[in-house]
This record gives sequence, C-alpha cells and structure tokens, in this order.
Amino acid sequence: MRTLVLDGDNRAALAVVRSLGRAGHWVAVGDASTAALAMSSRYCAETVQYPDPATRGDDFITALLAAVESLRIDVLLPMTDVTTIACAKHRHQLSPSCRLPFAPAEAIDAAADKIGVLERANRLGVPTPRTVVAHNRDFVPTPGQLTYPVVLKPGRSRVLTASGWKNCSVSYAASPEVLTTQLAACGDEYFPMALQELIAGPGVGVFLCYANGAPVASFAHRRLREKPPSGGVSVLSESIRMPAAALGYAERLLGDLGWDGVAMIEFKQDNRDGTLRLMEINGRFWGSLQLAVDAGVDFPGILVDSAMGSVPPAPPPYRIGVRSRWLWGDVDSLLIQLFGEKTTSRTIRGGRAAVVLEFLKLWGRDLHYENPRWGDLGPWFNETRKWLVGN
Repeated sequence: MRTLVLDGDNRAALAVVRSLGRAGHWVAVGDASTAALAMSSRYCAETVQYPDPATRGDDFITALLAAVESLRIDVLLPMTDVTTIACAKHRHQLSPSCRLPFAPAEAIDAAADKIGVLERANRLGVPTPRTVVAHNRDFVPTPGQLTYPVVLKPGRSRVLTASGWKNCSVSYAASPEVLTTQLAACGDEYFPMALQELIAGPGVGVFLCYANGAPVASFAHRRLREKPPSGGVSVLSESIRMPAAALGYAERLLGDLGWDGVAMIEFKQDNRDGTLRLMEINGRFWGSLQLAVDAGVDFPGILVDSAMGSVPPAPPPYRIGVRSRWLWGDVDSLLIQLFGEKTTSRTIRGGRAAVVLEFLKLWGRDLHYENPRWGDLGPWFNETRKWLVGN
C-alpha cells in the first residue's frame, strides 16, 4: 500500500503518517515546504515538495498529479480545506488506481459554507446558536436583535479569490460600537457573515468515518484547553463517552450531505441549559486526531482500508478519559492567558497562579503527548526549532 499524505506541516498529517507507518504502509509526505513536521517522522519514506496550493492552485494540481503517477500512489490523503477541495474537484484526473476516500466536491463545499450549514441544521432540527446574518459591512442591527458579546463568524473560513485562498478569522464584539468597527474592517470575502450569540461552555467534538454512505467509526472528545483560550484549536483534549444527542445530530447532518470519508462536527455545550449547539462541520482530518488513535479508534487505518475496498470491522469501544496534549500549543495558550489581551469570551479563573498550576500538571494517567513520541523524536526537534525561531 502506497499512500501520499499532503499538508505535511499539519498535526493531523503527522498522526496519519505515524498510524499508517506503524501498520507497515509505505507513506510519502507532501508539502510546499521541505521541512514540514511529518517529513521528520521515521515513518516518512519519501518527500514531495509542491507549489503552495493556497496561491498557485493550478501548479499545485499539476505537480500533484505528476507525483501520484511517478510514485505509483494507491491512496491520496489531503489534510486541509484547501487541498481537500482542490483534490476533490480534480479527482477525475487521478489515475484509476489512485483512491481519494473523501466526499464529492459538492458535499465538501456545502460543509464549508457556514451559513448554509446553519440553514441545513435548522431544517433538520439540529440546535444552533441564535444567529443574525450580515450580508455586507454596512449591516446595522435593530435594537434588541443581538445580545453582546457577539461572535463574528465569516461565511467561510477560507475563500478562493483572484489572488488565491484567503483565511477569514472569527472575531468578537463586546458592544454595538465595536461591532460596527469590526464589520467596517472586514473584506468582501467575509460576507455573508453569521453574527452569533456567544455560547459559554465546553467544546464537544464528534468524529466520524463514512464508507459507502454509512458510518463505520465514531469518536468523541471534549476540549480542556484551546489556543487561543477564547476558542480555537485544541491543545489539551480528553476522550469522552459518545453523547447520544451529538451523534444523532452529526449523523443527521452528514447523511443529508451524502457524506463519505472523515468529518468532524463541533458543538458547544451551553452552560445555561446543557444543550448542544452546532458550531461547524470540518470535512477533513482534524488537529487532535492523535487522541482518537491513542484512545483506540485508528481513523487513518480505517479510512485507507475502506478506500482499498476492504470492509473495516467495527472498532472496539475506545477508552474514556484518555488525554492528548499538544505541548507547544499549550505553551502558547498559557502565554496568551498570562500576558495577552483579555478576550470577551473567557477570563482567567482563579488567577494566573491557578493557570500556571494547571499547566504544570505534566504527567497523569493516560496522558499522551503528540510530541515528543519516543521512537519517533524527529518531529519533536522539528517543532521545537520552529517554535523557538517563531518566538
């Protein structure tokens, strides 16, 4: 089995390479950089450098097709929104022997449309935060229409423009005046934009793998710490018992999309009443993938097996209470809490001393680190060097 993993500087890419490599697969890693994180893994058999897919999309596809052909790739695994969408749109150009085990381009595009996902969720009876849609930067809410602080969520996290893909970030507004200023500063690519009530509560992620239109594996975790602390990528997460409601909502959404492959459905559990509120759908592998593998659900192996036509057996029940820590991300989160600007969505509970004490809980039962991983230390040195240079 010959697999090419794209976006090698992505945390999920490293988890995939390690999982497949340990299982005996031949794995190549591609990236626009020659020093990508997963390229440092002992399980990386070959590296592929290609043009930046965010700015040189056509050149990226040309280089990718050539690499797939020359390396005789059986399975192609993109890791980010940009490469997943690009590969899905060009799957008809892949050699017949190369599998891309992801949903059709139309389904991936629909999952990335946050306004469309909210409308789909409302139609399917999946709870969402109270939302008002702003179609341009001149939007002025009517009195009482919004409750502050407000979350400004762009219609898409990444938008393809004439100059390439642009990232659109989430922001917060504590007052009508701040909202007006924030909207005025947004480019056209941010619209339409969802203006949502802020849901205070833990993040709950549901992860699924679909094959032939049916779910074959599932997993759930909760976020214990994030970067930035106000809400972002997980830096410390824990496997939890699958919430029946969350699984039902996730399967309802993915079934309606006609899904295939992996997906992450993110919820917030509202502290006010305990209900789950849909945040977004990510139609790709997720940053905290290593936690699922450590807890007993080998999503990369399951996906590759299904891509090659094998019917994967139902994975055994995963272990509850397993924790995964991204150390350098956790350090960044700590520094933001101690020295960064306070956000509207979270304050430091118990003061700075409490935050530091929590961070210093470096060991514990079933606590795993993404890096360092004994037996595969290359990525740890790679990541540490980049963190030191960047800070």
